[in-house]
Amino acid sequence: MSKRMYLRRLAAAALLPAVGFLLSLSAQAGGESRPEQRLRQLKLELPRVTQPKNTLVNAVRVGSLLYVSGTGPTRPDGTQVVGRLGKDLDVAQGKEAARLVGLNVLAVVRAELGSLDRVGRVVKTLGMVNATPEFTQHPQVINGFSDLMVEVFGAANGKGARSAVGMASLPGGIPVEVEVIFELDPIQPADKGK
Repeated sequence: MSKRMYLRRLAAAALLPAVGFLLSLSAQAGGESRPEQRLRQLKLELPRVTQPKNTLVNAVRVGSLLYVSGTGPTRPDGTQVVGRLGKDLDVAQGKEAARLVGLNVLAVVRAELGSLDRVGRVVKTLGMVNATPEFTQHPQVINGFSDLMVEVFGAANGKGARSAVGMASLPGGIPVEVEVIFELDPIQPADKGK
């Protein structure tokens, strides 16, 4: 490779972050709001994050990915929704529990990253539903979680690969547990404390 070609490639690589930043500003100017702004527009309050008392951690960051541990539907008062789909809860109640899980996951993400604006996109969701053997509407229940991610991160970034599966039981009798992987937004500055 010639020196001239090498210098051109080097200059192009140096400009990529600036181009991404300008595209981000352009999207915001075009009316596309950031996740923290959407959260305020939706008038959603995130619950307080509690630290696990065992060997579990709420989230682990590896490179540009944030892995959030399985999270259940904890209410703002600290109690958990309990019950089994197909026996104690119907699809609408399960969907609401999954939405509550989503609020708890968002609280963990904000606690870990400092801002939901640091999230680039949802990569993968595993939704687990505590259900009777006859229950078959697992995806409709997990839609409560996924719909919230789309509301907060937008249609393009709030959707990722997803699985929704039934379980014979879940910890403490909760109806829904979700674990999720997020990709961090390379345009947003990294926080210093992490």
